Amino acid sequence: MKRKKEKIKKEGNKEKKKEEKGKFSPEFYTKYEAARILGARALQISANAPILLKLSKEQLESLNYDPIKITELEFQAGILPITVKRPMPKRIEKELPEEKAAEIVKKEKKLPEKKEKLPEEKAVVEEAEEAEAEVEEAKAEKESATEEEIAKEIAETGTDSEEEE
Repeated sequence: MKRKKEKIKKEGNKEKKKEEKGKFSPEFYTKYEAARILGARALQISANAPILLKLSKEQLESLNYDPIKITELEFQAGILPITVKRPMPKRIEKELPEEKAAEIVKKEKKLPEKKEKLPEEKAVVEEAEEAEAEVEEAKAEKESATEEEIAKEIAETGTDSEEEE
C-alpha cells in the first residue's frame, strides 16, 4: 500500500511541476513546433536581436556565441516571446441549459429574417435569370436540331454515318 501511495504522490508531483512551468514550457510543444521556434529565434539572434537571458561574457564564449545554443537555453527557461497557433475543431456541439436556449430563441425572434432587395438589385437579378433561361433554351434547341438531323440522315441512308467508319 505504501508503495502505491508513493507512486501516486510522485506522479502528482510531476503533474504539478508541469503545471508550474506553464503551457510555454518545452514539454508543451511538439518536436516540430519546437524546431520551428528554435530556428526562428536563432535567426533573430543571428540578426543581432537582444538576448533575453542574462549571460556573462564567459558563458557566451563557452557557447562560442552560437545562436542555436543560446536559443536552446532561452527555450528551456521558457522566456521566448514566440507563440504557436493550433487549429481547433470548427464545431463542438454541446447541450445548452434551458435558460440559455430560451435566450437564444428570443434573440433570433428579434432579428429580421431577411432584408428585402432594393428595386435596382431585383432588376439586375431578374435580367441575369432571364439571360440564363435564354442560354438554356438555345442549348436545348441546338441539341434537338442535331438529333433531328441525325434522324433524317439515318432515314435517308438507312445506316448511321458513324457506324460506317
